[in-house]
Amino acid sequence: MKKTAFILSICSLLVAIAALVLNFVPCNKTAECSGEEEQVSSKTETEGIAYFNLDEVISAYQFAIDLQQAFEQKAKGINDDVNRRRTKIENEDKELAEKLNKGLITRSVAEVKYNDLQNRVAEFQQFGQQKQNELAEEQQVILNNIANAVMEYVKKYNATHNYSVILSTQGNLLSQPVVTAAESLNITAELIEGLNAEYQANKSKK
Repeated sequence: MKKTAFILSICSLLVAIAALVLNFVPCNKTAECSGEEEQVSSKTETEGIAYFNLDEVISAYQFAIDLQQAFEQKAKGINDDVNRRRTKIENEDKELAEKLNKGLITRSVAEVKYNDLQNRVAEFQQFGQQKQNELAEEQQVILNNIANAVMEYVKKYNATHNYSVILSTQGNLLSQPVVTAAESLNITAELIEGLNAEYQANKSKK
């Protein structure tokens, strides 16, 4: 499974929380203090937005990388097994046809063997479909785990950063939904660092 399969399958993550708690130095005059509160509040609300590039997070998140590699290894093993079974059936079919053409077996014997071979072909097709379904289900579970891990970490991250809104964006040609924004609002690098640190810490506990 390619990285793009992970990236395209995960929806954009959006975390909305309560308004920022404003810290300011109380003033002596009530009217002046009220005016300053309004200015600070307006400024904070404007700056209380951040975004991250989900493509970059998934590409650099070691948890996602490990899951992807494990999935690819399992998928390769299944693919090798399917190809081995297919080759065996194809060789038996070819061998049976050669024996019949050379007159080494009777047609009645060949018919019995062909019927047996057809049954095995049907079983092989059923086996292949079953394995394909298993891989598709496992892939979806992997995507769900990655999405959940990112979402939960973003929530914990925001518990200490208190953004009003955190958006996720995807795509390099023209990122969506954030087409353009101040780089100071980009928290991608912070999330990658934090996600990987948390993942390594959890691995060391096992």
